[in-house]
Amino acid sequence: VHPRRPAALAAHRMRALARAAAALTAPRLQRAFSTPPPFKTVGVVGLGLMGHGIAQAAATAGARVVGVEQQEAARDKGKARIEASVRKILDKAVAKGATDASSADQEASRILSSISYSTDVSSVSECDLVVEAIVEDMRVKVPFWGTMGRLCKEDAVFASNTSSLPITAQAEASGRPARFVGLHFFNPVQLMKLVEVIRTPHTDPLVFDRCRAWAGSLPGKVVVSCQDTPGFIVNRLLVPAIAQALAMVDRGHASVHDVDVAMRLGAGHPMGPVCLADYVGLDTTRSILAGWAEAYPEEPAFFVPRCLEDKVAQGKLGRKTGEGFYAWEGDKPLHVAKD
Repeated sequence: VHPRRPAALAAHRMRALARAAAALTAPRLQRAFSTPPPFKTVGVVGLGLMGHGIAQAAATAGARVVGVEQQEAARDKGKARIEASVRKILDKAVAKGATDASSADQEASRILSSISYSTDVSSVSECDLVVEAIVEDMRVKVPFWGTMGRLCKEDAVFASNTSSLPITAQAEASGRPARFVGLHFFNPVQLMKLVEVIRTPHTDPLVFDRCRAWAGSLPGKVVVSCQDTPGFIVNRLLVPAIAQALAMVDRGHASVHDVDVAMRLGAGHPMGPVCLADYVGLDTTRSILAGWAEAYPEEPAFFVPRCLEDKVAQGKLGRKTGEGFYAWEGDKPLHVAKD
């Protein structure tokens, strides 16, 4: 056998090195350019105003969903809300000619059969993604995430639907902060398009990309990204605007009616800031502002207006109690309430 010529031997070695390099880099390139895998199973803890909508959206998109409420009555109420909402949306689609009754029935059956319900939080332990939609109170959320960190499988991803509380503190409480994001949906989840996906300094970029891709795969959703900052994007701008509107009322610079009319007609807002505070709940609005004012005393935008304190002290919380700055009939504001 004749020995290889030097040039041929060099070429052979170069081809061998190229094959080795390709073998090493191909998986990395595949990871870098491939679509993040979807979450096949999603646990939603809390089936109230927000949670039932998140569970419905996840099931509609094709996930198997486990919905949890610790009290049977709350669990059953959440289930009934989902069933009614699915039927309402599909009935509207039939009425518009977007589908027929038979197909709508099949779709309703598919969505509803993919959701199971429980009063035991350990039922979400094998879910790929666990979304928390419980009470907006860090004294409840922090121990909750500690429990989830102990219960759930190691590769589970955690997400809080909080609208204003720190994601980083919740992530650290879970014991697995690299696998934690904020997923802030808006009410009503079935109709509002926006989802804010929030990262903390700990969040693994691949986990963040996966959560962003999943949120964007939900029906009708548009995703924006944000760092963990008070209120994220929407509420960081909106809640201080509400505070300023109420401060104008406190100073006597403008009436509730005129503030809201000005912002509807002058800024194109569908609802004035005072009416919006009523709609959200004056106790909720006060809680957000008070929490921010305590946590960030150097930020002048974070304060609780006097008239807001007065309404909450009187138990006049807006839409939920039938009266706040406005008198309400169900979800409809009737007129500015009399002092």
